[in-house]
Amino acid sequence: MQVSTSHDVEMPADALFDAVADFDLLERMMVRRGAQVTRLEPPAGSPMSWDIAFDWRGRRREMRLHVTSYDRPEKVQMHGTSDSFDVEIRADIVALSRYRSRLVLTIEGKARTIKARLMLQTAKLTRGSIDKKFEARVAAYLDGLAARDA
Repeated sequence: MQVSTSHDVEMPADALFDAVADFDLLERMMVRRGAQVTRLEPPAGSPMSWDIAFDWRGRRREMRLHVTSYDRPEKVQMHGTSDSFDVEIRADIVALSRYRSRLVLTIEGKARTIKARLMLQTAKLTRGSIDKKFEARVAAYLDGLAARDA
């Protein structure tokens, strides 16, 4: 299942990329929402990685997340693996003008087990509401970043 959104913001592309790739801020956001986040110390030349544990649908879930691509100021891509799912997260930044940029954020989840497939099928039934919530959260996050930088 894939969810995607694009949002325009009054920020230069470099500033938007720096805000989106602010991993310390993202870690703090996850911790505030109840997740346990452990940054793994990568060997020299390896991408950044985290172990993330969180509660979802009444169970404790654990995921390892790796940065797979970091092309400043255009793209950040991550890959996450858990017992039940594989997740791809891709953030593309497009400069629309000198002071305006667009973020295209895509998250794709792939089931690794039958139970996970059933969860994704159930989620697909409420796809419209999931898309709306995702768009609203991304827009609120980016508008908050733009207001903070202004």
